[in-house]
Parts: sequence; structure tokens; C-alpha cells
Amino acid sequence: PWRCVDAYGNRGVVFTGTFPLRLTWQSSRCSQLRPLLNLCHALRWFNHIKSYQNQKNSLPGVKKSLGQYGPAGVADTTSGSAPTADDDDDDIDLFGSDNEEDAEAARLKEQRLAEYAAKKAKKPALIAKSSILLDVKPWDDETDMAKLEECVRSIQMDGLVWGQSKLVPVGYGIKKLQIGCVVEDDKVGTDILEEHITAFEDFVQSMDVAAFNKI
Repeated sequence: PWRCVDAYGNRGVVFTGTFPLRLTWQSSRCSQLRPLLNLCHALRWFNHIKSYQNQKNSLPGVKKSLGQYGPAGVADTTSGSAPTADDDDDDIDLFGSDNEEDAEAARLKEQRLAEYAAKKAKKPALIAKSSILLDVKPWDDETDMAKLEECVRSIQMDGLVWGQSKLVPVGYGIKKLQIGCVVEDDKVGTDILEEHITAFEDFVQSMDVAAFNKI
């Protein structure tokens, strides 16, 4: 029946009036299901009539069986016994309940949230790292730079990886050690590196951060 209603709307037939009669309410009882979404005219009519559910007993018109509406002289061919005027419409939910649909939607939502949480838990956490270039300066030109670099590389800790190094002239025959490293930000900081490197006070005068870049 909803396809018939939608076909009328599709051909430009206008359902006149803004307040339904008992005939309109009785007609809606022929189906307990909503029209499909693609039947836009029927769905709009259905939702409009549904809004009067609480007022159905006060609608104008005479309540009769569905088959008694129509042209005069046409016999009632509807099957089954016609509802009497004493029927209690309040006991009938013409449009069904949304409780089952709401419960299903809630169940699907919980399932998707659980799947997302499980997927997120399996995904490895992103580890923040930084690339640091250090300048390690000796006391003078007589400092053993090979020994100085050996001391620096002897510093081992979780989250620290030493990289390439080179000697850079400073002046007056003095060279500084320029060495790179990659650190995990949560485990190693520049303060810790400076503390450990300057602990070799026989070789190291000072340490500076020449470059610091997030990876």
C-alpha cells in the first residue's frame, strides 16, 4: 500500500488539509511497518499521521471499519471481522515500538567501540625521538681526542644511540669533537647527556648542543 500512496505523491497529487480524519487514521492501520526510505511521499505522510497518535480518539469523523469507507453502494470486501466502535485504540501501537531498534543500535555501537579499543590496544605506541648534534670541547690542543671520543661513546643508556662524529677545528690548534646521537625523548635528555659527558673532566672542558631536531 505504501507504493500506491507514494505513486500518488509522485504524480503531483496533494494530500490536502493539515488535520487527519478518522478515515486517515484507520487507513494507516493497514500497515504496521514504516514505508521504505525511498518512498519519500509515503514516508512524509506516514510521519505526519503518526504525530497525531495521542489525539486519535478525538479526531473528527465517524469511526468505521476500513472496508466501509469509500463510494456508496460498494460492498465491504475486507477480510475478517470489522473492528467495533468500542475497540480501545489505546491498546494498539499502530506504528510499532522503537525499543528493539534502539537496543540493536546500542548493541552495534558498543560492539564497534569494543572493536576500536581492541584495535587501538594492538597498535604500537608512537615513540617520540630526537636527533641531537653535540659539540664536546677539550681543555687544550694537547688533549687526546681519540680518548675523549672513546669516553663519550662509553656512555650507554636505554634510549640512546650514538652516530657519526668528526673533529672540527676551533682555533690555535684546538679541535672539538662533534658527535651525533638519536635519543628517545621520554628516556634521555640533553641535561643527562651533559652530566655524563662532563664527568670525564680530565678530557672534557664543556659540552654544547649544536643542533636539535625532532624525528
